[in-house]
Amino acid sequence: MGWWLFPILGYFIGSIPFSYLIPKWLKGIDVRKVGSGNVGATNAIRTTGPVVGGICLLLDALKGFFPVFIATTFSGDPKLVSLTAIATVLGHDFPIFMKFKGGKGVASTLGIIFCLSWPTGIVFTLTWLVIVMLTKYASLGSLVALYISALLGYLFKGYDTGMLILILAVLSTLRHSENIQRLLNGTERKVNLFKR
Repeated sequence: MGWWLFPILGYFIGSIPFSYLIPKWLKGIDVRKVGSGNVGATNAIRTTGPVVGGICLLLDALKGFFPVFIATTFSGDPKLVSLTAIATVLGHDFPIFMKFKGGKGVASTLGIIFCLSWPTGIVFTLTWLVIVMLTKYASLGSLVALYISALLGYLFKGYDTGMLILILAVLSTLRHSENIQRLLNGTERKVNLFKR
């Protein structure tokens, strides 16, 4: 299997817009037209509720997990694994099936983190949950959890894992630029995890 197939596979799997498809199939809701308009798990949770949104979150995480798992299993080359991971998140952020208008890469990155270091994935999840329950800001929880995960990835698994998660954190930060501005202005949208 040519090395280039792994990142290409990652990109196309990452491009599957579960956070658009599942709300559309189950509730007839087009997430592009409600809430923030973002095709991501947070907007799915905000606009369809915790059950449907949770399904979107799980599937978006799995589409991050599996390409990296495949690259790790069949190659094991840290550079190729990193390239596959980045391509997968770019697929989520800029999906070919949605005219390159996708999410912000957090759920897919979470799946990648679980594949690389499951203890780091657990810390990410707990950090995100605590911050979101306390503040109702999913964007804040995501960004804090991402950078904590980069540090833990380095401590638990070494330089390659820590650097990869840091790169993914920076990509997500760039995608969250408007959210960061709204957080600073006090106008960021809130999300309730347990009710619509």
